Amino acid sequence: MEGFHQKPNIYVGEVSLKVKNLDTALTFYQNLIGFQVLEKTDRKVVLTTDGKNALLTLEQPENVIAKEGKMSGLYHFAILLPSRADLSVFLRHFLSTGYPLGAADHYVSEALYITDPDGNGIEVYRDRPSKEWTWKNGLVDMATVELDGNGILAESNAEWTGLPAGTIMGHIHLHVGDLQKAEEFYTKGLGFNVVSHYPQAVFLSTGGYHHHIAINTWQGVGAPTPPENSVGLHWYTIVFPDEAVRVTAVNQLQQSGFMVRKEKDYLVTRDPSGNEIRLIL
Repeated sequence: MEGFHQKPNIYVGEVSLKVKNLDTALTFYQNLIGFQVLEKTDRKVVLTTDGKNALLTLEQPENVIAKEGKMSGLYHFAILLPSRADLSVFLRHFLSTGYPLGAADHYVSEALYITDPDGNGIEVYRDRPSKEWTWKNGLVDMATVELDGNGILAESNAEWTGLPAGTIMGHIHLHVGDLQKAEEFYTKGLGFNVVSHYPQAVFLSTGGYHHHIAINTWQGVGAPTPPENSVGLHWYTIVFPDEAVRVTAVNQLQQSGFMVRKEKDYLVTRDPSGNEIRLIL
């Protein structure tokens, strides 16, 4: 970990998902992915890796409906492991479960891809050291090539005991309906910088990270916002380094016509595709 997910950067902290059946989802996220329970009620469970900080919240809405196709919302959330050895332990464990997964090398990172029982996408990855990343004209070189799975497995023979305590939310990747409007929201509003392009996708970050947020129109231009009781993304948090930086972002959002409202100890807004974002410190 190189400090891309701490002050003075702006980054993603926690993700909340709506699920069809809380018990089914919890079994998956505990036993297969390796989270621990931090808090639990009848319809909500908060998950952690260090016993203190929330990383993922699962909620079962009233009258919940299954995920529909061709909607905006979550493409995947990405769990960043501290090291390649940790990815090795996770990969060996996950292969032992027989649950399907995909894999890719992105030059900046090595990643595994999993879909939960509700169709929510998950990436589990490790970063290569940033000194190995290639930048040109302010853009970082990323691609999707074959992963060296055997090389990863050779990194460690340690026993799997769940996600390590140093695990964090590395980034979030979203389906949007209008790429240009979403890009303007995240750059001119929230203060992220464009760091890479891909067909129908834009990658954004602060502090020179390869990406804290990605947006795409792979579900189709004009993809509608899903119903409130639909399985999928409920909200995610963006962490600001201090109140002054958050105030600047709020002013920029409001000047661009976006609503920001106060809720308890955080602020709430929505991107142009209706993805809910909690702005926290």
